[in-house]
Amino acid sequence: MRQLNRLNQYQRLWQPSLGAAQHVTVAELASRCFCSERHVRTLLRQAQDAGWLSWQSQSGRGKRGELTFHVSPETLRNRMMEEALKSGHQHNALELAQLAPADLRALLHPYLGGLWQNDTPTLRIPYYRSLDPLKPGFLPGRAEQHLVGQVFSGLTRFQGASHQPTGDLAHHWSVSGDGLRWDFYIRSTLHWHNGDKIDTAHLQTSLTALFALPALRRLFHSVLRIEVTHPQCLTFILHQPDYWLAHRLANYASRLAHPEHPLVGSGPFRLAIYEPDLVRLECHEQYHLSHPLLKAVEYWITPQLFEQGLGTSCRHPVQIAIGEPAQLANLRMVSHSISLGFCYLGFRQSVQLSDMQARKLVNIIHHTSLMHTLPLDENLITPTQALLPGWTLPQWSELKNVALPEKLTLAYHLPVELHTMAEQLKDWLAREGCQLKIIFHDAKTWDDCDALTQADMLMGDRLIGEAPEYALEQWLRCDTLWPHVLTAAQYAHLQATLDAVQMQPDEPSRRAGLKAIYARLMENAVLTPLFNYQYRISAPPGVNGIRLNTRGWFDFTEAWIPAPKA
Repeated sequence: MRQLNRLNQYQRLWQPSLGAAQHVTVAELASRCFCSERHVRTLLRQAQDAGWLSWQSQSGRGKRGELTFHVSPETLRNRMMEEALKSGHQHNALELAQLAPADLRALLHPYLGGLWQNDTPTLRIPYYRSLDPLKPGFLPGRAEQHLVGQVFSGLTRFQGASHQPTGDLAHHWSVSGDGLRWDFYIRSTLHWHNGDKIDTAHLQTSLTALFALPALRRLFHSVLRIEVTHPQCLTFILHQPDYWLAHRLANYASRLAHPEHPLVGSGPFRLAIYEPDLVRLECHEQYHLSHPLLKAVEYWITPQLFEQGLGTSCRHPVQIAIGEPAQLANLRMVSHSISLGFCYLGFRQSVQLSDMQARKLVNIIHHTSLMHTLPLDENLITPTQALLPGWTLPQWSELKNVALPEKLTLAYHLPVELHTMAEQLKDWLAREGCQLKIIFHDAKTWDDCDALTQADMLMGDRLIGEAPEYALEQWLRCDTLWPHVLTAAQYAHLQATLDAVQMQPDEPSRRAGLKAIYARLMENAVLTPLFNYQYRISAPPGVNGIRLNTRGWFDFTEAWIPAPKA
């Protein structure tokens, strides 16, 4: 980037005197700028023509000229950033900001949060890490899951806080009396983000490819085939009833991409830039549902903010600040909630750990001060004794005389709070004469975790998302955890039970069936919840319409920024 190079060189000229006039030779200036004397003369001429400095040379080799500065590098950087943003060159703005990490917070402050840029309402969110690639199927990160829902559409969707799916690409659907045929009636005015018209055959192709993924094949195992029975009708033929089908299709993992372009969707926002340092979404003008008021959303990936302790848009991944979080006085908490998702502890069914011993471990966790003395930030977690509201833990007595094994192994994955939980549990079990070996799987899921086959206890995080009961059904069907926690016979029985539950046309009956399944898992000390998270979003004045969703984010289609006053 030419501007950044010029600014770098100007910074080198400025630095020795911090802007005071200098009497210096051309050779000394060339040495500072790591270039030839000829090139430094060119730099001086260009900077003088731009009004940055004045250079009065003296004739004769080795003579000292007078260098006078008219503008500071910080002022130049701000001007360049503003020009880059106005011209839509966000990458240039980020490169300019990264020139001086110590000043990054102050430099970014005017550009973060919500503002109108060239008559375009834009929301900029500083974020602490690069986002993983968006790909079909399940994704481990909450931010990526949320982004999929903003960029891609499904046949159905969850609207707001409702647990019931509604139409998306499909205007509506009908189900045969035996539950084996589902007709989804496709809207007639659909377009992909690249302008291509969406036809029903596109959706059939994309769904067929999606269902070929192993995890999605388990989720949609009841689907026998998908047919285009009319130019505006997509028909699912099932070999057994599955009354969760519309819920499954509304999940983020079932959102559909263009069959030839995997990053082209049909959601309210299209991906304009998706790179490690910048993600930019722009409004999809041909979106088939209500259009968002925001025209653009940007994630500015600025890890140096976090590495140097200069502030964070994300004090923790569940607590998001839009704008400059160091200026907390200017931010207000606009939405907060307790997550339905939870961190959990699972107990592998084996001779190493009996049911009574596992129950004693559950009692240690929930009926001592262990959970309430975790050295974590205040207002981050909430210990829980219920899997979901109303799905409470069983109560056991007469476990004081149960001796724990001399040695146990615990495997756990992210989030980072489970580091603290693992160490706390290790200390408590040592008091009971039990040595706990800890294995950390550095990932957000159990995929590719060798420790699953050797651990007695498994600790992880379960995001609920929309429709909590259905989300827990999906967990039992698709997560690699369960074939390792349960014996082969127990796992086969679980899947058969889930099949029986999904065949119930009445949703309250399906919910009751799932509640009974999880009640047995908790009663048998196979699973126990640990804590929920406290989701929080803070924003500066002027950013409106922000309401937490079940993933701890907010729907970009609902956010809005007041137009600037004339």
